Amino acid sequence: MDGIPTTTAATDDDSWEVAGLRFRSRLIVGTGRYKDLEETGRAIAASGAEIVTVAVRRVNLADPKAPMLQDFVDPGRYTYLPNTAGCFTAQDAVRTLRLAREAGGWNLVKLEVLGPPPFLYPDMRATFEAAEALLKDGFQVMVYCSDDPIAAKRLEEMGCVAVMPLGAPIGSGLGIQNPVMIRAIVEQAKVPVLVDAGVGTASDAAIAMELGCDAVLMNSAIAHARDPVTMARAMKAAVEAGRLAWLAGRMPRQYAADPSSPLHTGLIHRT
Repeated sequence: MDGIPTTTAATDDDSWEVAGLRFRSRLIVGTGRYKDLEETGRAIAASGAEIVTVAVRRVNLADPKAPMLQDFVDPGRYTYLPNTAGCFTAQDAVRTLRLAREAGGWNLVKLEVLGPPPFLYPDMRATFEAAEALLKDGFQVMVYCSDDPIAAKRLEEMGCVAVMPLGAPIGSGLGIQNPVMIRAIVEQAKVPVLVDAGVGTASDAAIAMELGCDAVLMNSAIAHARDPVTMARAMKAAVEAGRLAWLAGRMPRQYAADPSSPLHTGLIHRT
């Protein structure tokens, strides 16, 4: 969705907007799969992220007798994005987010409805059903979807505030398997496009940004790294580098060589 700024002033304030909220960081980080909440907090701080996803079915947000996410990831500093991780039906997803809104007042949410194992691919029929119900309820829906330009456009036209095509199956670390279709989704979108799922290392995040995506969402790539805090710093740098490369505009691909030093000019040449 993001156009390419053509002035230095435009790149000085290279923020992005979703649902009327502006953010400078283009990295969104999940809060699950770390060894403990203390590591969660340190990794998220190192990432520079401003939005964190919260699996409301799995993360303790309400029981003060147990460690709570809010004690390690300050909701005053970060925008919490409740999601429907672990939901396999439209009904479960809608119920989960309605309960999240009752508990925390959240309207901006991430919808994902998964198909069966082992691939956990987005169940698009159920996703459309859940999105329709949530939009009617007044939610602002960021939606996880297949890397299908037609499906992504339909979700946008329904009123979703962002589309989030997968790069590869959740937790696979395979990187972006279908960059052509991700680019097609970006080119036609009028809402933010975020790669969600499949990122395994920093180069994957950079590629997502080089394709023109507005942001990248990841969890396992950081949480499952040998050193999550260091990987979080790497992902921060990769997202920034990929975004700068997109703004700069890569050189055209071509089949023939084009040497940077001309062959027939210079101080020493044959006459």
